[in-house]
Amino acid sequence: MSKLPIINLQGKAAGEYDIADELLTYDKGLQALQDAVVRHRANCRQGSASTLGKGEVAGSNRKLWKQKGTGRARTGLRQSPVWRGGGVVFGPKPRDYSKNQNKQEARLAFRRAVSEKIASGQIKVVEELSIDAPKTKAFAALMSNLDVTAPALFVTLENVSDLQQAARNLPRVELSSVANIHTYQILRYPTIVITRDAMSALEERLQKAKGGKA
Repeated sequence: MSKLPIINLQGKAAGEYDIADELLTYDKGLQALQDAVVRHRANCRQGSASTLGKGEVAGSNRKLWKQKGTGRARTGLRQSPVWRGGGVVFGPKPRDYSKNQNKQEARLAFRRAVSEKIASGQIKVVEELSIDAPKTKAFAALMSNLDVTAPALFVTLENVSDLQQAARNLPRVELSSVANIHTYQILRYPTIVITRDAMSALEERLQKAKGGKA
């Protein structure tokens, strides 16, 4: 069994949380982790960059000056790439950067990411996450009590609007429900604060992932 310390809202010890070692994975999954990160970052790309080629730039087909006798270099269309405002040679066009990863590899990557965070002591389990008012100052005080500094990921059982509203102005701080966290989030943040209830739900998710059902 792996043990995680539990703290209360004042940052004091409140027991230990046990997680079964068979739910964790340390001996495989590094390539799956790499693929999961590449897939996530690729899927975040808009791919909306677009330029105009010579045939798409507005303008007439009139030759700018006669071919010979001017002493100048010969030229044709104003839309030529050699002119300012002309077409772009081999410029970007809208494209889809998204990548796929099969479910089995995605589950393995998720288990490996969580396992690494547990092994390195970067997951803090709290009894609950609550504040008196949905204000940034209140959430910053909560982080201070828990001895947590940004960047940090806070995970709750379900989305809590007050917490979301209070934390949204804090840089490099993100809140998510346990059902929505993904591998890239887990790897991105050096500190993860998760409630006891959310940790139980995370165990269930790891169990389903290990059995190939989620």
